[in-house]
Amino acid sequence: MRHKEQTMSFTWLLETDCKSLRSMNGSRRNSGSSLVSSSSASSNLSHLEEDTWILWGRIVNEWEDVRKKKEKQLKDLVRKGIPHHFRAIVWQLLCNAQNMPIKDQYSELLKMTSPCEKLIRRDIARTYPEHEFFKEKDSLGQEVLFNVMKAYSLVDREVGYCQGSAFIVGLLLMQMPEEEAFCVFVKLMQDYRLRELFKPSMAELGLCMYQFEFMIQEQLPELHMHFQAQSFHTSMYASSWFLTIFLTSFPLPVATRIFDIFMCEGLEIVFRVGLAILQMNQPELIQLDMEGMLQHFQRVIPHQLDSGPDKVIQAAYQVKYNAKKMKKLEKEYTTIKTKEMEEQVEIKRLRTENRLLKQRIDTLEKESASLADRLIQGQVTRAQEAEENYLVKRELATVKQQSEEAGAQLEQAQKTIRQLQQPYAKGSPRYTEESILQLERELVQARLKEAESQCALKEMQDKILDMEKRNTSLPDDTNVARLQEELIGVKLREAEALTGLKELRQQVRDLEDHWQRHLARTSGRWKDTPKKNALSELQDELMTVRLREAEAQAELRETRQRMLELETQNQIHGNHLRRAEQEGRCLQDRVQTLTALNKDLHMQLQEIKRRQAEIECKSKEEVMAVRLREADNIAAMAELQQQISELEIQKEEGKVQGQLNHTDSSQYIRELKDQIGELKHEIRCLKGRRGLASQSTFDGIHIVNHYVEDDESYQSSDEDGIKDSNLSDSERMSLSSRIRLHPKLEDVDSDGEDDGEALRLTVPSSSSSSHKSTTV
Repeated sequence: MRHKEQTMSFTWLLETDCKSLRSMNGSRRNSGSSLVSSSSASSNLSHLEEDTWILWGRIVNEWEDVRKKKEKQLKDLVRKGIPHHFRAIVWQLLCNAQNMPIKDQYSELLKMTSPCEKLIRRDIARTYPEHEFFKEKDSLGQEVLFNVMKAYSLVDREVGYCQGSAFIVGLLLMQMPEEEAFCVFVKLMQDYRLRELFKPSMAELGLCMYQFEFMIQEQLPELHMHFQAQSFHTSMYASSWFLTIFLTSFPLPVATRIFDIFMCEGLEIVFRVGLAILQMNQPELIQLDMEGMLQHFQRVIPHQLDSGPDKVIQAAYQVKYNAKKMKKLEKEYTTIKTKEMEEQVEIKRLRTENRLLKQRIDTLEKESASLADRLIQGQVTRAQEAEENYLVKRELATVKQQSEEAGAQLEQAQKTIRQLQQPYAKGSPRYTEESILQLERELVQARLKEAESQCALKEMQDKILDMEKRNTSLPDDTNVARLQEELIGVKLREAEALTGLKELRQQVRDLEDHWQRHLARTSGRWKDTPKKNALSELQDELMTVRLREAEAQAELRETRQRMLELETQNQIHGNHLRRAEQEGRCLQDRVQTLTALNKDLHMQLQEIKRRQAEIECKSKEEVMAVRLREADNIAAMAELQQQISELEIQKEEGKVQGQLNHTDSSQYIRELKDQIGELKHEIRCLKGRRGLASQSTFDGIHIVNHYVEDDESYQSSDEDGIKDSNLSDSERMSLSSRIRLHPKLEDVDSDGEDDGEALRLTVPSSSSSSHKSTTV
């Protein structure tokens, strides 16, 4: 709508001023196809301005026809400057920014939040700080500038916000409202190469610097040599020219005139004006050093343009500008950047390979050190285990010897027992109680020693099994040799990796040298002849071939390294398999050995149980025999005591009745003598048998026979408490009694005088003071 209103006003202006246009002087009418001409007469200045307004009104009204049919005249008119009141509409027409769909989205974009808001707020105060529209903080100018920059950062998130773009937007806001300024800025970024300039990589800015430096080298060689000598790069003074279209370097009226031409012709005017400025200041710049040149660009050159932009614009269009040459330079720059990227990729790859090789070397060194430590530790452990094995074998030999001695002693004790058992069967030899007790003690000690020997033997067998387990876990001679072979292989691979690393480092140095020479050649290429340029191109191709060769060699080395790693892994896996097979065979042998040993031990256990059963049976039989013999002795003693009692009764009866006479008494005495002799014989037989004593048995039965020499009494005791219940108290007393016989017999008279020659039988009682005696 705004565009239509302006068009209607311009139409009305053209109609009202038609007569004044027809009354123009002859020089203006004779200009033919020219749309504008200059006038030097000061009296006609007001008429010229009025005519310029009428002319630009017609141009705006008939824009499509003028743009198509009279483009050259339009360019000339723009170079002379667009009137201030027409700039808004003309800039929109030049960049085709009318009725853009994005204009309707502007209000919605302002409601959104941009990640670049803080950066935009920070730089707004530094944008045109001396201009009235933007000078005050939080003013209308700063607010609309923030809105436009924020809206574009949301539209083009790749670019977002870049310093320098705010000056362009500020200039647009000085001429038009913020919605239209936003649309024009979007068109500038898309169609005037500004978006490529403001990208994070700034690749387009590098291309502009390359092209501008070539123009300086071609048209101002002395100044270019001076810049090279002072290391004064183009980007140090010209980057702001291309990023802000001179808005930060020149006064605002001059920059606005240049921006008019930029809207019509693009970045070409920046190259032209920049080279014109250098031509105008070449004598002064050659005399200055780097710091002086920087001060000159910042302080002196802006004041040179205070008089107006006509001089510098006129000088700019005297500069030679070849569009085809610029295209060729663009292709060269793209090729150079492509090569640089490839070389950077190659250098990055080589550095990555270098880093990987270093890591591989570190890993191999660690593995080598670990293998060496394992080898040394294995040898030390093996020596310690061998020493322990030797000590255990010695202890085992000692224990075996002790076991053999204990076995011999046990056999000797068993032999002695058998020898002792034989006299008991015959009944002839006699052993005392002390010898039996001694034999029992020796038997107990022998069995204790045998048990201790068995325990020690079991402990030694356990130790031997433990030592065998440890020996199987330790590396044997073959394993140590394999570990040494692996260590040698690792060291060889480490040496190969070091050699490859050195070669790669040498290649990197060679590439850097070639690159430096390439840079030196390319820096002076524009001054060289075509032959030299062809030679340099051949050298570039040679360098490319060398780079490819280096890449192929690096890939070959990498493949060899991988082959070595695979071979190493194959060897390691083979060694592991061999070790596993050996361990499996060793385990099978151990299982067989343990099975055989278990069978032997089981057989020995069965044999020991059988022997123990036989010994228990024999001991029970011996106990029963001893008990039977003791019962027989007790029965014989009871019979003798009964006979003695009967004799005493007969004696008492004969003494009471007094029936014996001298002759009868003699006969009776002889009979008594015979009986007494028989009794003595029986007593001697009993004394011969009462010395036998039974040996100790395993069931706890123990029989002890006591001999008393002075009274020749016979006593018997049994731990089981065997007693004869049929004996009376007098008979129990007679077991400990003493029988005395006096064999001196003489004749006695009937009066029964006792002159000491008669047979006297004395039976002592339990006490030593009282005696019972019978005299016949």
